[in-house]
Amino acid sequence: MQLFKTPNIPFLKYKYHALILTAVIILAGIINVTMFKGLKLGVDFGEGTLLRIMFTEPTDVGDIRQLLKDVGLGKSVIQETQKGGREFQIRAVESVNVKASEEEQLEAHAALADKIIGALQAGDGEQSQVPELTDLNTVDERSLSLLLESSLPGTGAETARRIIAYRNEKGIISSFSELENLDFKPEALSVLKEKTHIGRISVLSRESVGPQVGKDLRKRATQAIIWSLIGMLVYIALRFKLEYGVAAIFTLAQDVLITLGIYSFTTREINLPIIAGLLTIVGFSINDTIVIFDRIRENQKILRKARLEEIMNASLNQTLGRTVITSGTLFLTVLALFLFGGEVINDFAFLMLVGTIEGVYSTISLSCPVVLFWRKIFPSKKSR
Repeated sequence: MQLFKTPNIPFLKYKYHALILTAVIILAGIINVTMFKGLKLGVDFGEGTLLRIMFTEPTDVGDIRQLLKDVGLGKSVIQETQKGGREFQIRAVESVNVKASEEEQLEAHAALADKIIGALQAGDGEQSQVPELTDLNTVDERSLSLLLESSLPGTGAETARRIIAYRNEKGIISSFSELENLDFKPEALSVLKEKTHIGRISVLSRESVGPQVGKDLRKRATQAIIWSLIGMLVYIALRFKLEYGVAAIFTLAQDVLITLGIYSFTTREINLPIIAGLLTIVGFSINDTIVIFDRIRENQKILRKARLEEIMNASLNQTLGRTVITSGTLFLTVLALFLFGGEVINDFAFLMLVGTIEGVYSTISLSCPVVLFWRKIFPSKKSR
C-alpha cells in the first residue's frame, strides 16, 4: 500500500512562506507568554498544594469557594475534573518562608492541605462535630484497623483493608449500605455505624511543592530539554555534516517553541508530564528528520548532476508517505487518549496532538531550507 504513488510537490519553493509562518506563530506565543496569559505553571513547578476531591453528592463550585473563603483561601483555583459536580481539583497557594528548610516548607504546605480538607468538611453535619466519630472517607487503613480491632479482635484489620480497598476503587463511600456486600461479619457494620460516620468528601490525591523545590524542578526541566538538543546536534553533525545538525536543532527548537506557544493560549498547566511530552515530541520529530537526511545522502550519490535543492525536493517526496503514515499512526493514538483517556492525561494528550502536527510540518517544511541557508551563509568548497 502506497499513500502517495508518485508525489512531486515543490516543497522548497515555499520555504520562505514556511519560515514566515513559523516566525509569526513563535512571536505570537512569546507575546502571549510575556505580556498576557503566560504559561500557567502547575504545582510541580510552582509552590502550593494540589488536591483532588470527590464529594458524596453533586456540589456547586460557588459553595466550595465560599467554604475556602471562610478560611482565607478564596483565591484558590477550583476546577471540575469530571461531569456531575462530584469531583474537583483544588490548587491553593499560601506564602511560605523561602528561607525555611525544604522540610519546613513541605510541612507548611501539608498543613495547607489539611486546612482545605477541614474547610470542606465543615458541611458534614452534626456527626462530624463529634470527636469520637471517625470519618470513614478520610481515615487511613492503619487508623481504621486499630479502631476496629478493639471491637472486632482478629478480623478488624481485614475489615479495614476491604473498606479502604473499596473506597480506593470507587473514590468515595456514600453510605453504610454500600458496605453490606463486602463480605465481612454482620457485627462489623454495627461497629462502623457506632464509631464512624460518612464524611462528605474523599481525598483522591494530594501534592505539595515548596518554592525552592518548584524552582529546582523548573531548572532541571529546562536543562533536560537543552541537553537533549545539544546531544542530537553532536550526533547528527558526526553522522552527516554540521549544517544538518544545525538544521535539525533549529527544527526541534521551533517544535518546542511553537508547541509551547500554542499551549500557552489554553488554560492548561505546565507540569512534569508536559515536559515529558515535549521530550517525546523532540525524539519523534528527530527520527523523521534523520530519515529525510539519510535519503538526501543516498540521492546525492545517484543524482550527481542535480542541484542540492532538487535532490532535497526528491528526497522529501520519496519519504512523504513514510512521514505521514508514521505521524498519522501516532496522531490517531494520542487522539484516542485525548478523547477517551480522562482528565488526568488530557493535557498530555493535547500537547502530543499539537506536537505531532507541528513535527510533520517542521520536518517537511523547515529542515531542508535551513541546510540551504547555512550553505549560502557559510559556503564550503566541498558543499554541493
